[in-house]
Amino acid sequence: MASLLPRLLGIVGAGQMGTGIAQVAAMKGLNVILCDSHSGALERSVINTERYFKRAVSKEKLTQEDAEAAAQRISASSDLQALQPADFVVEAINEDESSKKAAFLLLDQIVKPEAILASNTSSISITRIAAVTKRSSQVVGMHFMNPVPVMPLVEIIRGIATSDEVFQTAKALSEHLGKTVCLSLDRPGFIVNRILMPMVNEAFYTLMEGVGTAEDIDKGMKLGTNHPMGPLQLADFIGLDTCLSIMRVLHGGTGDPKYRPCPLLVQYVDAGWLGKKVYKGVYTYAKPLN
Repeated sequence: MASLLPRLLGIVGAGQMGTGIAQVAAMKGLNVILCDSHSGALERSVINTERYFKRAVSKEKLTQEDAEAAAQRISASSDLQALQPADFVVEAINEDESSKKAAFLLLDQIVKPEAILASNTSSISITRIAAVTKRSSQVVGMHFMNPVPVMPLVEIIRGIATSDEVFQTAKALSEHLGKTVCLSLDRPGFIVNRILMPMVNEAFYTLMEGVGTAEDIDKGMKLGTNHPMGPLQLADFIGLDTCLSIMRVLHGGTGDPKYRPCPLLVQYVDAGWLGKKVYKGVYTYAKPLN
């Protein structure tokens, strides 16, 4: 059987997730085209990648030579047409169904017919995303965990039409990137967020009702249940807007009131307090000096 690994990996979305996927793929020897229609996002991605490789060298996780070679494997473009030759494309834009469908509609017209399209969605139906394309059997979910270079899991989601070959290719790619795979059915929230996000949401209810301060809620979960990070701090790292989007998918997809988003979470997002990426969420974060 021919290698299941793509010769050229495309990534759509140069935010935290897309940048992390690009970094890991490049370190594992894959050539990457990173696309984002916002040039500012691409510029930030390049800066963050330079910082990441510099830190990796300083911590002796990479040699200077390997870091330079990995950086050269990533090319950036603000034009989706650059993805035309890609064998496998991972979409990693914001967690919004209409935006993802629009992206897949365009990708279906741009990339070659045999290419596989994957979504990094953390909750949205792969079946519905695939349905806007003419290649439903070649669409799969690949939910990377944040931060991508650190977290060892990829949650693979098969839509109702996803072929065995496409699943195996997504699995082989994930494992080549050094990840462990878990397979989820195409249900709201999949496995990880079906369990995680209600905990985050309940932490916001606990904060809203004054049961404890943010610090004590996080301390209680870290030291009392051996979590590496408290749920409110974790929400800040994920992005409060992403957490809210997932809760709305869970609530809408199941109709179960236990998934109703906490009003305080909604209010934080309405205020633009989206977490670490904007330096303000439940906690306030210092901006980098350079």
